[in-house]
Amino acid sequence: MLFDNGVHLSSLIKQLTEAALAAEIDSYLSQDLEKNRKNGYSSKTMKSDYGTFELDVPRDRNGSFEPQIVKKNQTTMTDEIEKKMLSLYALGNSYSQISKHIEDMYGVGFSKAAINAVTDKIIPMLQEWRIRPLEAVYPFIFLDAIHYKVKEDGRYISKAFYTVLGVRIDGKKEVLGLYLNENEGAKFWLQVLTDLQNRGVKDILIASVDGLKGFPEAINSVFPDTQVQLCIVHQIRNSLKYIGSANQKQFARELKSVYQAFTKEEAEFELDKLKEKWGKKYPIVFQSWRNKWDNLSVYFQYPKDIRRVIYTTNIIESVHRQFRTLTKTKGAFPNHESLLKLLYMGIQNAQKKWTMPIRNWSLTISQLAIYFDGRLDDALNL
Repeated sequence: MLFDNGVHLSSLIKQLTEAALAAEIDSYLSQDLEKNRKNGYSSKTMKSDYGTFELDVPRDRNGSFEPQIVKKNQTTMTDEIEKKMLSLYALGNSYSQISKHIEDMYGVGFSKAAINAVTDKIIPMLQEWRIRPLEAVYPFIFLDAIHYKVKEDGRYISKAFYTVLGVRIDGKKEVLGLYLNENEGAKFWLQVLTDLQNRGVKDILIASVDGLKGFPEAINSVFPDTQVQLCIVHQIRNSLKYIGSANQKQFARELKSVYQAFTKEEAEFELDKLKEKWGKKYPIVFQSWRNKWDNLSVYFQYPKDIRRVIYTTNIIESVHRQFRTLTKTKGAFPNHESLLKLLYMGIQNAQKKWTMPIRNWSLTISQLAIYFDGRLDDALNL
C-alpha cells in the first residue's frame, strides 16, 4: 500500500500506535497475569501533524497500567514514521531508499512526494537556524567553499556555498552560517559580514579564509580590527598547479622552509632563496606569494598554539565531509532548497561531535587575551 497524503498518514499513525499500545499492555500483564487483566479501552483525541484522530488506549482492571508510548495526559504526538524518515534522510539515503526502509519496517510504502513533504519540514528549521542570534565575540572564524550543481533557468550551474565556522570563547566550534555566493567579490562578503553583525557579532579577532576575492576589504569595513589570515594550504595547492609535474614534489618539499619558518623574516629570506632557484621558470607562483604576503604571513606573529589553529581553513573539512556524505549520490539538485535541506542536516551531524574545546584551548585563549589586550575582557568576565 502506498501512502501519499495527510488523511492516510493520520489513519496509519492511529493503527501503528494502537498496535504498539496493545503490545505494551500484553508485555505488562504477562508479568502478573493472575491478578490483573485487560479491561477494555478508553478513547482520547490525539493531534498530529496530519490531523486529529481518536486513539483507543487499552486499560487494565487494577488501573495500574501506565502506557509509555502515549502518556496518560498526552494529547499530541510526534509521528515516529516521520522521525524515522528524517533520520534516514540525515544519513544520506535517497527518497527511494527511505521508502524501501519504511516499507520493510512498517509494511507500507510512501511516494517521493510524501517523503518530500516530510523533509520540507527541515526548511523552517533551517530558516530559524540562519537568523538565530550569535555570540558577541569570536576569537576565530573560518570561511571555505564547497561547490554543487544546481538547476537555474533550465540548466545546471556550479554554485559556491560558503561555510562560516566560528570558534567560541569556550573553544568549541559552531557553524555560524551557510551562504550562497550570488555576487562576486567584496559586495558578497559585505552581505555575509553584515549578516553576522546584525545577528549580534561585535568582534572577530582573526579570520582564516581561502583566497577570497574582496574579503579583506569587506571585513575591514565591518570589523576593522580583525586580522585576516589567508589559508596556507590553499596557497600551496594553488602554487603547485603552476609547477611542472616533474618538479612538483621537490618544490613542495622546499616550500616547507617558507611556511614552517619560525619568524616572518626567516620566511621571507627562504622565499627569496626559492625565487632565485625557481623564479625564472615559474614567475607567476612567486608573484602570487608576494601579492598576498601581508595576509599569508599573519600567523608568524603568534606562538604555535595560535598558529596551528589559524594557518589553514581545514577545520571546516569535518563539516564538508558531512556534506559530501549526504550528497554523494546526487549528481545535481533541482533547486537551492533541495540542496540546503541536506547541507543543514550535514551541519547538525557535524555539530553533534563537537562536544570538546579545540586542543590546548586554555593556553590559546590566555595567549589571545594578551595579544588582543582588552578585546576579550567582557567575554571572559575579566
